Amino acid sequence: MEEKEFKHIVRIANTDLDGNKPIAYALRKIKGVGFQFANLICSFAGVNKTQKTGYLAEESINKLNEVVQDPSKFGAPAWMLNRRRNYEDNSSKHLITSDLDFTKDNDIKKMKKIKSYRGVRHMFGLPSRGQRTKSNFRRNKGKVTGVKKKTAGGKKGK
Repeated sequence: MEEKEFKHIVRIANTDLDGNKPIAYALRKIKGVGFQFANLICSFAGVNKTQKTGYLAEESINKLNEVVQDPSKFGAPAWMLNRRRNYEDNSSKHLITSDLDFTKDNDIKKMKKIKSYRGVRHMFGLPSRGQRTKSNFRRNKGKVTGVKKKTAGGKKGK
C-alpha cells in the first residue's frame, strides 16, 4: 500500500481547512457549518469522520464540496438546514460563508423597512430577543459621563 500525499491546507467551500484535524472538526471552520451538520456532510459524502483532512483523496474533497453546496440534493432533512421556507420562494436551503452574511443583512434591512418590532429594536441598537435592558447593553447607549463634581474654587468671589 503506497503512502498518500499529505496536504496541509484543503480548500472546501472557499475556506481553507487545516489538514492536521479530523474532517468532522475541520468542516466546522466553514461559516454556517456546525457539529451536527459536519457529521451529516461526512455521512452523505461517505467519508470517515475521524480521517485527517490532509489525507483525503481529491474525489472525496470534490464530493464534500458538492454536499456542502447543496445538502438537500443528497437527502438532508429540512430541519437540518439553516434557511427553511425562504421568504421569496418558500424553498429550504442551507447557506454558508458570505451568502449567510448577505442574507442576514437583507433580512434585517427588510425588518427595519416594514418597521416590525424586531426591526425597530435593530434600529435603536437594542436587543431584539427579549433580554432585560436595565443592567445590560449599556455599551450601545453611548458614553456615560457620570456626576460632575464642583471645582476646588467653588463660587466666584465678590
